[in-house]
Amino acid sequence: MRSVVVDVGPVSPTDLVAVARDGAAVELSAAARAAIVKGRETVDTLAAAAEPAYGVSTGFGALATRHVPLRDRARLQRSLVRSHAAGSGPEVEREVVRALMLLRLSTLATGHTGVRPETAELLAALLSHGISPVVHEHGSLGCSGDLAPLAHCALALIGEGPVRDAAGALRPAAEVLAEAGLRPVTLGPKEGLALINGTDGMLGMLVLALADLRRLLRSADVAAAMSVEGLLGTDRVFAEELQALRPHPGVGASAANLRVLLAGSGVVASHRGRDCTRVQDAYSLRCAPQVHGAARDTVEHAAQVAERELAAAIDNPVVVGDRVESNGSFHGAPLGHVLDFLAIAAADVASMSERRTDRFLDVARSRGLPAFLAADPGVDSGHMIAQYTQAAIVSELKRLAVPASVDSIPSSAMQEDHVSMGWSAARKLRRSIDGLTRVVGIEVLTAARALDLRAPLEPAPGTGAVVALLRGAGVEGPGPDRFLAPEIEVAVELVRSGAVLRAAEEQVGALR
Repeated sequence: MRSVVVDVGPVSPTDLVAVARDGAAVELSAAARAAIVKGRETVDTLAAAAEPAYGVSTGFGALATRHVPLRDRARLQRSLVRSHAAGSGPEVEREVVRALMLLRLSTLATGHTGVRPETAELLAALLSHGISPVVHEHGSLGCSGDLAPLAHCALALIGEGPVRDAAGALRPAAEVLAEAGLRPVTLGPKEGLALINGTDGMLGMLVLALADLRRLLRSADVAAAMSVEGLLGTDRVFAEELQALRPHPGVGASAANLRVLLAGSGVVASHRGRDCTRVQDAYSLRCAPQVHGAARDTVEHAAQVAERELAAAIDNPVVVGDRVESNGSFHGAPLGHVLDFLAIAAADVASMSERRTDRFLDVARSRGLPAFLAADPGVDSGHMIAQYTQAAIVSELKRLAVPASVDSIPSSAMQEDHVSMGWSAARKLRRSIDGLTRVVGIEVLTAARALDLRAPLEPAPGTGAVVALLRGAGVEGPGPDRFLAPEIEVAVELVRSGAVLRAAEEQVGALR
């Protein structure tokens, strides 16, 4: 099994995906252990001092004015974790839990949180043994970090609460830790706070979303190329010299993909002569690079934000030299804003994809294709209701594009009077990505059927490979109506897994 080493520096997005999705093991570097020891020495010194230090010898939030005597400090940290593990609703996905655990460990490894080495080592061991605490959908306001989700993870470190073992079974944490030969920790001064005060949940979901969207937007280019081809659209508008007049990098990359994907198309060549009047296709065809490209540029902006956050040490208070200092770095606004922005981009790309699909089904706009691509229109309905499904999803994506980060509900007796709702922005983005995947899958399914109906004209090598992929996966070509939902799910999974993209790239080379 691959092992990811957590150092004093940031975790890479590639390593995060490996741990979250592929189950990679985790270990701390020697430098990280040394940094943790140094930070802990500062906390131990402050804990022994008579002067109160926030997070070390005081209460939390609106209760920060309470000085807690030495005899009660272990209970203080344990009470913090228990009380903050107050999530509700469905379980969060395993990959999200593993991502947030890894990111919390990464912050612990900087030495700025003041935890003991054994606490950080136990968190790493949980990841390596595939033990995932149960985290719930609701509970985080995205300010003071993802408190409730992280508290559920910290609860497992003290041997309490439910976890999923490596096989996915729901069991008590104490039982699973004992089976793995791991001993729960008794939290020392500041450790409970250090384990729960970070943006790790929303950041983990952002990094996973970026990996998905980079693949999905290239797949959307493949779907758009199939639709341009199947609707007898022109490829002239994607010319490099035209795109250079408006030099947005994402637009240029998307247009380049469309040029490559449509190269060698017999369908496009069939109407490229002097008598061709197809110079003004509908916007959903002609402007595909502009919409897909804008989404790409949004992804890259979000990636810059994620890169900065991955390099951050987020806790409150933080250990700085020989002291601890309060700060506001746990506020999730930088992440919440881009998470919302990405949901807007996903909705827009999906909206254009649905419009291309709809054109295939309308005899007034499909340029000679049968109504709804049906074998016997009137008796058969073809892909009529597949477009309904797309439309329903697109409508939901528009609702999900309403920003969460503009909302705020005061908490903690008005001490935390402005919160980011970044966790909520991340949760809805995951639903947006699923919806976009389904919309693109239906476009691929419909465009493939249309390309078959253009026979004997031959599609381009890249788009033709996607048609062949579908047929090889058991999705039959044009014919009488049949149970359509399973075929939609096959197409969706081929998009989600990257198989559609790989099939095209095997013919035309890596897309941008």
